[in-house]
Amino acid sequence: VKLAHRGSDKESLPLSTLVPPKASEIEKPKTKLTITSRKDYPLTQNFPYSLEHLQASYCKLARIDMRMLCLKSLRKLDLSHNRIKTLPATIGDLVYLQELNLQDNQLESFGVALCNSTLRKSLQSLDLSQNKIKALPAQFCQLRELVHLKLDDNHLVRLPFKIGQLSQLRFLSVARNKLPFLPSEFVKLSLESLDLFGNPFEQPTPLLPQMHLEIPLTLLEYAARATVNYRVPYGPHLLPSHLCVDLDLAKTCPCGRSCLNCFIQTTLTMNLHSVAHTVVLVDNMGGTEAPLLCFFCSLTCYSSFLDRHLRSNSSGRGP
Repeated sequence: VKLAHRGSDKESLPLSTLVPPKASEIEKPKTKLTITSRKDYPLTQNFPYSLEHLQASYCKLARIDMRMLCLKSLRKLDLSHNRIKTLPATIGDLVYLQELNLQDNQLESFGVALCNSTLRKSLQSLDLSQNKIKALPAQFCQLRELVHLKLDDNHLVRLPFKIGQLSQLRFLSVARNKLPFLPSEFVKLSLESLDLFGNPFEQPTPLLPQMHLEIPLTLLEYAARATVNYRVPYGPHLLPSHLCVDLDLAKTCPCGRSCLNCFIQTTLTMNLHSVAHTVVLVDNMGGTEAPLLCFFCSLTCYSSFLDRHLRSNSSGRGP
C-alpha cells in the first residue's frame, strides 16, 4: 500500500498470486454437538453459536446452562438423563426450537411463561417423561404446533382441560401416571398413536352425576356464558385477571354451549379408537376404553343425554 501510495509502477509491486482455497481447507460452521458424559462437558469453552442440534445427556446437570440459551439457531435440544429441577422462561427465546427432550430429570412443573413464549409457533416435539410433574397448566394447550408429546412416568392427576386445542398432535403417550379420567375435550383429538397404559382410571358413572347448578343462574354465570358463546373479546385490560382465567377454562356442554361455575358433571365411557388409529391397551385386561369427564349446562341437556343413554342400552340388550 505504501509503494502504491508513492506512485510505484504496479508491475513492480511485490504481490503474491492469490489462489482460491480448496473446499477441504474451509472449516464449516458446526451445527451438531453430542455430549454424553460429565467429563466431556465444556466448562470453560462456549458452545459454537452455529449449533442447530445440541445433546447434553448423562452430565448430571442440576439446571439448564445459560450458555445454551444464547444459541439462537438451535432447533433440537436434548437434555435427557440429568437432574434438572426447573426450566427458565428464557428457553422461550429460542425462536427456532422444534424439539425439546427433558426425559428423566426432576421437573415438577412446566411454566406458564414457556406456554406463552415463541415456543407456541415452533415447538413440535416435547418429551417430559420420567419426571415428577403432577399437572400441566391450562396455557399448555397454546403450544399448538405440537405433533409428538410424551408424558410417561410422571405423577399427573389430570391432563390440560383444553387439550382438544392441540390440533396438530398425532402421537401422545401418558402411560403410568395417576389419571382418574380424561378431560371432556379429549374427544376433539385426532391421533395416530395413543398410550394411556397403567393409569388408575375410575369406573364411569353416567347415572350418578355431581350437581353444581344454581337455579336461576347467577348474573355472573349468564354474563360469562354469553361472553364465551358469542365470542366476545376479553382480556386483563377489560376484566379482572381471575375472571379471564375462569373464562379460559369455560366448560363445553355436548349441545355446544358453554358453562362456567353452574353445571352437571359426570363421567362416560369413551372408546379410545374414536380419537386414535393405534391404541396401546389401557390395562392388562385388553381394554381400549377410558372414562371421559363430561359437563352439561342445564337439566334439559342432561335429561336428553339420559334418554339417549337409556335407549342405547335398551337396544343393546335386545328384546
